[in-house]
Amino acid sequence: MAETAIAHSELIVGGQKSGKSRRAQDLAEAWLMGGEGRRSLLIATALATDDEMRSRIVRHQADRERQLPQMVTVEEALALPERIMQHSRPDTLVVVDCLTLWLTNLCWPGHRVHLPAGQEAPDAACALDALLGALRSAPGPLVLVSNEIGLGVIPMGREVRQFVDTLGLLNQRVGAACARVTLMAAGLPLPLKNCP
Repeated sequence: MAETAIAHSELIVGGQKSGKSRRAQDLAEAWLMGGEGRRSLLIATALATDDEMRSRIVRHQADRERQLPQMVTVEEALALPERIMQHSRPDTLVVVDCLTLWLTNLCWPGHRVHLPAGQEAPDAACALDALLGALRSAPGPLVLVSNEIGLGVIPMGREVRQFVDTLGLLNQRVGAACARVTLMAAGLPLPLKNCP
C-alpha cells in the first residue's frame, strides 16, 4: 500500500471510481491504528436524490461498516465548514466525502428540493471562503475527497460548464490550503503535493 502517514490536511482528487474513498478509508484506518484514544469521523455530503443515488449511499455505508466499523458518520449537505469546526479535535481525523457533492448541493437548483425543510443553500463563493477558513483553523487532521471532472470533453450546457469551472477552482483553492494533495487513478495514489 502507498504511504498512509497522516498529513494535517489532505485533498484526494480523482475521477469516478478511481479509489478516492478507499484511500480516505485507508488513511482513517492508519490513523486509528496509530495510537490509543484516536477517533475517526466521516462527514457525508450526499443527498439521496434518486434510487440509484440511494443505492450508492447504502453501498458506501456497507463498505465503511465492513472496513471501519468504529468510524462515526455525520450527514451534512450544506453546513460543511460548521461541521468541520464542530467535530475537529487533535484526537479525531475528520474525513469529508465529498466536496463535489457538497458543491452540487450548493449550486444545483434540482438538489435544493431534497434539502431538509427550512434549510437554504448559502452562496457558493461565501461557502468556499468559510470552508477554507475551517481548513486553516481546524485543530485536528482532515482528509477531503473531491472529483477531478475537468479532464474530458467540454460539456454542452452552460450550467454544466459553469459547475465544472467552479469545482476546478474549488479544488485549486482547497489544494493550496492542504498540506498534501493526492491524485487517484486506477486505484493508485499519485502524490501532487506533500508539505511537511
